[in-house]
Amino acid sequence: MLHPVRFRIVQCLLGGEERTVQEISSALSDIPQATLYRHINKLIDGGLVKVVQQRQVRGTLEKVLSLQSTKAVSQEELALMSRDEHMRVFMMFLASLVDDYDRYLQQEEFDLLQDGVSFRKATLYLSDEEFKEMVKTIRQVIESSMSNQPRESRRKRVFTNIIMPDGKKEG
Repeated sequence: MLHPVRFRIVQCLLGGEERTVQEISSALSDIPQATLYRHINKLIDGGLVKVVQQRQVRGTLEKVLSLQSTKAVSQEELALMSRDEHMRVFMMFLASLVDDYDRYLQQEEFDLLQDGVSFRKATLYLSDEEFKEMVKTIRQVIESSMSNQPRESRRKRVFTNIIMPDGKKEG
């Protein structure tokens, strides 16, 4: 999905959308049709996109596409997933973040500073105990606000974080 064309195709299907290849082609009119078909097939082969319906239209088979389900995954299911499945789920997560940010930027007016929009990457060196304590503190802060009910003075905000080690332990 890291290819820009594939990413744009996935964006067309975010939010539970089901679209025909023709509808995707219309939305992405700057992409040659042969290129679009090739990338759609790669997304289907990679398990990110599925064909939900096929129907006969003027002598050709029209496919209706949607994203594979992104339902919550249990700890047990997570442990059984392959590397490719983990990457697929992570890519869907990233695509949903891009969709959220795009919707924000599509507002008539926006002010990143006033709205508190931020994204950053920080490198931290923590022992396992320090890391657990940091996560516990962050969780407490977030959970204390999750019980807030909507009201006129409150604006819905989405807090997203990704935590991962770099794959090697420091000596």
